[in-house]
Amino acid sequence: MKVPPRQIEQFLRQPAAEVRAILLYGADGGLLRERVQRLIGVVLDDPGDPFRFSELTPASLKDEPSRLADEMAALSLTGGRRLVRLRQTGNAQSAAIQAVLDDPGEASSDTLLLVEGGELSPRDSLRKLFESHARAAAVPCYADEGQTLETLICDSLAARGLGIEPSALAYLMANLGADRQITRSELEKLALFKGRNKSDVTLEEAEACIGDGAPLARDDVAQAVASGDQAALERALVKCRAAGESSIAILRSVGRHLQRLHLMSEKASNGGNIQQIVENARPPIFFKHRAIVRGQVQQWPPKRLGQALAILLEAELDCKTTGLPDEAVCGRALIRIANAARLGTRAR
Repeated sequence: MKVPPRQIEQFLRQPAAEVRAILLYGADGGLLRERVQRLIGVVLDDPGDPFRFSELTPASLKDEPSRLADEMAALSLTGGRRLVRLRQTGNAQSAAIQAVLDDPGEASSDTLLLVEGGELSPRDSLRKLFESHARAAAVPCYADEGQTLETLICDSLAARGLGIEPSALAYLMANLGADRQITRSELEKLALFKGRNKSDVTLEEAEACIGDGAPLARDDVAQAVASGDQAALERALVKCRAAGESSIAILRSVGRHLQRLHLMSEKASNGGNIQQIVENARPPIFFKHRAIVRGQVQQWPPKRLGQALAILLEAELDCKTTGLPDEAVCGRALIRIANAARLGTRAR
């Protein structure tokens, strides 16, 4: 069963009774870990109870191939439902998990198997197994963005008695969201910075607390690429590498920016006013970037943006499959797009 995004919260509060295994996967490791802990709390009163909770890794299954089936069949000596957590899981474990799910003897067991995967495409056997099996469920964990990120920021600050000015909200939305736990940590730091001052968070306060790091560096890369500023692109890439950012994360960040430009460019091509389109964009564009983005919308017609997005997709695939240095693949793709922006030529 594939859990739709709009049903995830309800599913986490009360997983379907017939589900015996849940896969959590996706790029947002912080969100994945948060949801794992929520599910553990739904099943167990005390995660430290060794009779009800067991943790496994692929390495332990390699040494003992029958370990997963044994743990799933074990009874709790202290009563209550058992939970088995399988960490760092990949396609190599698909067959063992399917054997457990298909075992008729497991139908009467209420032990829950919690599986943690990484980034999985629809073609990966592990994801396909959980999305198609009647006794399994797949829960995606993607980076917060748009309305989801806005709600997270506002609710987190409201829980600490704080509001937020629109310009500060736009800034936080532009610089948070890649990892749920990091986002929560940064918002907690901002609340501590405010202290007993319960006035709305201002832009200056948001910039003072969350003024650098990987999210901002990725945003700088995206802005430089779309504007065709190669010098700024080189500086931003250095900052990204220093922050430990992966090439995939950088490519996807640029892709999200170009997708937003594509939507705005389409509206402009249909007679819309560019200034109004940029000012009314949702999520809001950081006000210091609006003039830059207006220029980018004028600079990039929808067709060329489609070609630029195709270059990014090709680069991501090359990073994953060719064995070439991913930093070189990423850099070459970004330079191609920046050149097309600067020279006004077709991205091809």
